[in-house]
Amino acid sequence: MAENVTVVVGTQWGDEGKGKLVDLLSSQADLCMRFQGGGNAGHTVVNDHGTFKLHLVPCGVFNPECLCIMGTGTVIDPAALLQEIAELEQQGVAAKNVLVSDRAHVVMPYHKLLDQVEDEARGAYRVGTTGRGIGPAYTDKVARIGLRIGDLLYENVLREKLSTILRRHNTVLTTYGQQPFDLEQLVAEAREWGEQLRSRIVDTLPITRAALRDGKRIMLEGQLSAMKDIDWGSYPFVTSSSPTAAGAAAGSGIPPRRLDQIIGVAKAYSTQVGTGPMPSELHDAQGEFLRNHGGEFGATTGRPRRVGWFDAVVTRYVCEINGCTGLALTKLDVLDSLSEIPVCVAYRYKGERIEDLPDTIIHEQCEPIYEVLPGWQSNTSELRSISDLPNNARAYLDRLAELVQTPLHSVGVGPHRHQTLLAQ
Repeated sequence: MAENVTVVVGTQWGDEGKGKLVDLLSSQADLCMRFQGGGNAGHTVVNDHGTFKLHLVPCGVFNPECLCIMGTGTVIDPAALLQEIAELEQQGVAAKNVLVSDRAHVVMPYHKLLDQVEDEARGAYRVGTTGRGIGPAYTDKVARIGLRIGDLLYENVLREKLSTILRRHNTVLTTYGQQPFDLEQLVAEAREWGEQLRSRIVDTLPITRAALRDGKRIMLEGQLSAMKDIDWGSYPFVTSSSPTAAGAAAGSGIPPRRLDQIIGVAKAYSTQVGTGPMPSELHDAQGEFLRNHGGEFGATTGRPRRVGWFDAVVTRYVCEINGCTGLALTKLDVLDSLSEIPVCVAYRYKGERIEDLPDTIIHEQCEPIYEVLPGWQSNTSELRSISDLPNNARAYLDRLAELVQTPLHSVGVGPHRHQTLLAQ
């Protein structure tokens, strides 16, 4: 039976290179859908069209035959989406196939302000949010007071809902010393977004049902990772959605049993933006080398990423949560010049060895236990086959796949499409 539905998820803390892989795989796809999250994503794509950092639009947009959908599980800043579409079109990328689920929720201006002031108020438990309003938008969704994309088409619905919402949020904002939002201004703004997006707002279920029935190739594009999952991540240092294969089924409306391939993406080392446990984090010259050589600065925030050696405990945990069928390793070339490469294979906590991921409180106190593997000290960026890699590079890949108990799917040796080497 053909494997027509592929899910791509992160297996570290986000920023693993999912955008690059989705861009490659969706070049052969019929439908590409974002199923959770919003403008806090930063998917970097380098292809024949140029270099792009996509925050909302699915990476399948570069294939003119691929239908791109912002799914029901996403939260969308309409102004940011319209701007991103306009920028793509200015660069010669046709975005006529970008659609938005009418059930997706809207990120409003008050969400972004709440995101910033509330995160600041958390003190020691500050998440390090992107400030894009994602958490507050999901909070409104769960509280059953959120605006959905379909609401943007109806002024009476907007006015009624916003009247209720603003009473709550303006009260909170004024306690933080912020100015309240004006109802009429927000209604007018939202109506304008609705008119500009009208032709793109659809019920996505008939589309996905037809694609499944007709055997179309479907790509479900995740952002972040289960380490940032609201349930399975390093709570409270998490996002407000489920960036997992289970979240893909819920956010896309595609039944779980129809998910054929689940590809987990990981860098050949570790990075994280924001706060939370990271036992293999480096604070020395080696960390600076990885950060600078790997260009480890957030695509959404521009903040320097925290860097460390590959953490097999984390990636194995995430692969198990997702049921990954393949492991896609990226940025192997960043390690090309190193003579030795440590890999975190377990933790030490109060003198005891731990091989399974503990909860956040314990995880924060864990020390890494390393296995040191030999480097290959040769350039891999020009190679076009895994079999052409140096012996030590292949041994490194084999060991990582063994540690995370997931077969190798592909290896990245540079930012371009052709620098992804597929396993046979």
